[in-house]
Amino acid sequence: MVKKLVGLALFQTSVYILYISPGKILNGTAPILSDDFSVYSSPFPHVLILTAIVVGIATLALGLSLVIRINEEFGTIEEDKLFEDEI
Repeated sequence: MVKKLVGLALFQTSVYILYISPGKILNGTAPILSDDFSVYSSPFPHVLILTAIVVGIATLALGLSLVIRINEEFGTIEEDKLFEDEI
């Protein structure tokens, strides 16, 4: 179960990178209006990813707490052993 949670965290991180990478524009500046700049980078992808990171951390924490609770109840976190006990 822990391996699945680590895989989920890696997958989430790759999605963060996928969404942030097009948000950066070369030679773009922060969206502060000025006559000196004409190319701006959008802060929207970064705001979305910040929210996604918080949700990802909460999801990972919940998953780890469930793994701890399953281990306390059944004495193992191996799925094969849990399914054997069920049958």
